[in-house]
Amino acid sequence: MVSDDGLSKKQRRQRLIVAEISANATIRTSTLAQLLNVTPETIRRDIEELTRQGIVRRTYGGAAGAFAGLQPIFEERSAIDVEERRKIAENAAALVEPNSVIMIDSGSTTTLFAQALSTQPKKFTVISNSLGVLGALAGHPDARLILCPGDYSRRERAVYGPETLAFLNRFNVDAAYIGASGMMADGPVDVETDAVWVKRTMLSRAKTSVLLASSIKIGRPYLAVICPWQDIDVFITDKEITGSFQDVILSRNIRVIF
Repeated sequence: MVSDDGLSKKQRRQRLIVAEISANATIRTSTLAQLLNVTPETIRRDIEELTRQGIVRRTYGGAAGAFAGLQPIFEERSAIDVEERRKIAENAAALVEPNSVIMIDSGSTTTLFAQALSTQPKKFTVISNSLGVLGALAGHPDARLILCPGDYSRRERAVYGPETLAFLNRFNVDAAYIGASGMMADGPVDVETDAVWVKRTMLSRAKTSVLLASSIKIGRPYLAVICPWQDIDVFITDKEITGSFQDVILSRNIRVIF
């Protein structure tokens, strides 16, 4: 059976499995079976198939995230921690000053940020490589929207490449808003190297650098470091940061909003 979004029940179930593993790092088969209201045998077959595809890793009694160079596609990430990321998005939208010029990179959290910004009654200019971001702002009557050129990634709903970077380097902006796949002691990190270059370029063109990332991403060692923490001015997250990671943030004098 195929649902209204064109996916079979198995495809939808496997997307939810990937989303749960992304949110929890590891998860037991019994927990997934209960969440999805199917038998443990069904979940085991799904995990075996996803393991063969390199999307997850089968563990004893469950599954874990795959590798440092892999993450769920945009649609799957959009289903993770929606309320937490919506809070981040609303705080980020409130930070945008009237008549400012900002850059926003691609991602599920930055797209939610654009949706929140679309309800703000103020003028602003947005430069972005993300079709999701600019699509969310398309109905705003006072927003000037500038789309970067480049090679389109269906997986990320955004453009990347040399033309994208060259285009971004033509502008000076008040602030850059970026997302990240994870956060380590040496800086925010991301899976997609093409995306990392876009983020770095946006940060280099901005007076103020703003990172949007939920607290569940702390300690996730993805492939490439975007920048050192001293290059981030504002960190918007979903709750107060504690423990050793708090020391990392405070030592860099980063403004934290939650």
